[in-house]
Amino acid sequence: MNIKQAKQEVVDTVEAYLMKDEYGEYVIPSVHQRPVLLLGAPGIGKTQIMEQAARECGVALVAYTITHHTRQSAIGLPFISKKEYGGREYSATEYTMSEIVASIYNRMSETGLSEGILFIDEINCVSETLAPAMLQFLQCKSFGNHEIPKGWVIVAAGNPPEYNKSVREFDVVTLDRVKKILVEPDYQTWREYAYKENMHPAILSYLELRNNCFYQMETTIDGKQFATPRGWEDLSRMMEVYERLGKSITADLVGQYIQHERISREFAEYYELYQKYQQDYQITEILQGKNSEAMVKKVSHASFDERVSVVNLLFSGTRQAVRKVMLQEEVLEKVFEVLKTLKENLSSGNLAQRLEDYIFDLKNTREKKQKEGLLERREDLCIRQAVTLLEDYAKLLKQHSEVQGEEAFDLVREAFGEERASWEDEWDQAGNTLEYAFDFMEAAFYNSQEMVMFVSGINTDFYCVRFLETYECERYVRYNRDLLFEDVSQQIRRRIEEL
Repeated sequence: MNIKQAKQEVVDTVEAYLMKDEYGEYVIPSVHQRPVLLLGAPGIGKTQIMEQAARECGVALVAYTITHHTRQSAIGLPFISKKEYGGREYSATEYTMSEIVASIYNRMSETGLSEGILFIDEINCVSETLAPAMLQFLQCKSFGNHEIPKGWVIVAAGNPPEYNKSVREFDVVTLDRVKKILVEPDYQTWREYAYKENMHPAILSYLELRNNCFYQMETTIDGKQFATPRGWEDLSRMMEVYERLGKSITADLVGQYIQHERISREFAEYYELYQKYQQDYQITEILQGKNSEAMVKKVSHASFDERVSVVNLLFSGTRQAVRKVMLQEEVLEKVFEVLKTLKENLSSGNLAQRLEDYIFDLKNTREKKQKEGLLERREDLCIRQAVTLLEDYAKLLKQHSEVQGEEAFDLVREAFGEERASWEDEWDQAGNTLEYAFDFMEAAFYNSQEMVMFVSGINTDFYCVRFLETYECERYVRYNRDLLFEDVSQQIRRRIEEL
């Protein structure tokens, strides 16, 4: 299965294991709660889906890469204790609490969450001395003589033998006690995640043309060469910062993340072309409604790779405009909820002080979620921007401290109204950007495969889908209905012919 399906399996498992009956007992007893074992190639996102799963389930997360541990840190240090057996006293060996088990209790104390996920990565790559402890962990849910607390679901991950020489095979006894999930790299699934995380458009455009470069793992005479989803994501973040700093994105930089000589060199060359197409086709002007017949003619005679790059540039520009306005909408909704509460009792205390109290609560909520590991990047950005806006309103109230009650609230309402009006203008502009993109796409490609790619991209993007739930775009509806239906029909016919 792909990584998205694997994440849903983890979420479903956690929810099932943590379900309680009318007496407050877990419906599935701990002894029958099999650890989840994810097996898949390195770098495809096994660790990241744990963070997402924990957020969705509202539980804590403790993550360890077990290859960084020794036997002592995993199961604890031995010490001598006195025991009485049959009326006689004996010296017996016991163990201090495992660092891993202790970290669970620490996490529970920090977050106030009594349930969670214990994620152990690279579990089948441990040293020979630690291997028996890992088998005991999977079979008995304990490290040494210390059990994993109830309410904590065990998820482990490992790499198949072809990717790591250190891999140890699990025996049948162990495998019969785990819930094994095989995870395969899947570009279409990753693309959906990449759009939501706003990865660099040049990377997304390149991988649209070279799907097979999304994940590569090869053994050559010079050693392992590889390209992984983790590598593309980390490269994307670095490219964004380099562009802000005005630094050059070179083949050497790409090769530091995409450690596959051919792919890294090819992408570096493509990035230069991508930047060139941005200027040559005047993408910014097109998305402002300045359609050019010369550009339409030029792209209609271009190579396939160039046409696809132009489509992706148009889509990227549209996506950024829509993403900005949708994020701002979330900010305004959060601010509105605070102002709504503020208005409920205007006669209760100083308005500026009450607003500052709400700001303090909002900051505390953010910090608590961050500490619990339940704060997404999007929500974090939303709260920060909402706090900034509310702090401006608090300053406004302090500047007019002589005004109180309804009159004071009117000052805030007016300021919020201006912010709302500005957002409505940006909403209209985002809609215009989408329409201008369709104008060019129709003039250059009409009912072609390029239009299918453009509409498919919209359907994959989290923010575009949300935007179109409210914004009425007749052409999107029409092309989405006609072209994508035909595209799916052709795929089905091809599959039938291959049988």
